Amino acid sequence: MKIAIDARGINLYSGTGIGTYTENVLKNLINIDALNNYHIFWSGNNYESIKKENFKIIMTSKKHQRFFEDYYFPKNISKEDVDIYHMPQNGIGFSKEIFCKKVVTIHDLIPYVMPETVGRGYLLKFLKEMPTIIENSAGIITVSEFSKRDILKFFPIDERKIFVTPLAADKKYMPLDKVHCKNFLAKAYKLTDPFILYLGGFSERKNVVSAITAFSRVYKELGKNYNLVIVGDYKDPNQGLVKLTKELKIESHVIFTGFVPEDHLPIFYNCCDTFIYPSFYEGFGLPPLEAMNCGTPVIASNLTSIPEVIGDGGILIDPYSISEISQAIGNLLSDEKLRLELSFRALKRAKSFSWQNTAQSTLKVYESVYNNESTF
Repeated sequence: MKIAIDARGINLYSGTGIGTYTENVLKNLINIDALNNYHIFWSGNNYESIKKENFKIIMTSKKHQRFFEDYYFPKNISKEDVDIYHMPQNGIGFSKEIFCKKVVTIHDLIPYVMPETVGRGYLLKFLKEMPTIIENSAGIITVSEFSKRDILKFFPIDERKIFVTPLAADKKYMPLDKVHCKNFLAKAYKLTDPFILYLGGFSERKNVVSAITAFSRVYKELGKNYNLVIVGDYKDPNQGLVKLTKELKIESHVIFTGFVPEDHLPIFYNCCDTFIYPSFYEGFGLPPLEAMNCGTPVIASNLTSIPEVIGDGGILIDPYSISEISQAIGNLLSDEKLRLELSFRALKRAKSFSWQNTAQSTLKVYESVYNNESTF
């Protein structure tokens, strides 16, 4: 097969779920597939890691994206006689002028389910283009059984057209030396007290408000001087979460770190006593899996795809119930035996996921689409 992949998202969406997904699938395809020929549309530098005899890099510019999507890609795909074209970023850049079989990865349908949590420009583009993308794709990859059901709910298509390929955590997320990690955080971030960790973004659907509110109800009863550490570049101009901590009189116990380099995240996961993730909606939910890979006890939402990831490796809570979240925090942090048991179960569960498995499943999708003469 000749397979073209739009890999521009590795650099254009670096640090996001789509960028992480595209990079890891591509790097693992390189390791497992020496038979097929790949045409990789690339933007930016750092392409040395994907150089291989059967991988050809086609450079593009960060500018003039419409030119590449509407003209250059169709011409190049036709000229190279490509069999399958894969668009990993929710089908963005889809062109009807591309006449080979098209595979798209639809990570979630958040603009359909929770439109109020999505920027207006992206919302309008998504809602306008998604019906065409779904209808004209020969194969649709998604990242969870929940997302598959969501797609079928909104688009009455043959379910054989949809393939589930779960995500995985990067290899850097693993158990680390706790003393070294604590010393690092004490020096770099002045974090010396035990803490609960949240990271994963600040959209309303992430439900950080409930994490803060639940913590405010239980922190005095935890026996230790616990803090809630919130990692990430918090850009809300109204500073709503900061104001909430002041209203609840817990501002001295809630720490906003601001931007943290990705290489520091495994250290945070390893140092916290529990990771909390009360999201209302996730297509997959990578942060809980990253925490589990580090052997960290996890408290996470029982909604959407998250139970598929957590399994029996963590505590599932109703994200709409502040009292249930508070109770889970209190029970876990007051019971060392439970924390050790959850740590063991988290590590065991996390072994079920790997980027190599994701890449192998993706390759099977290509083969299935290629060998099926119809487009369902």
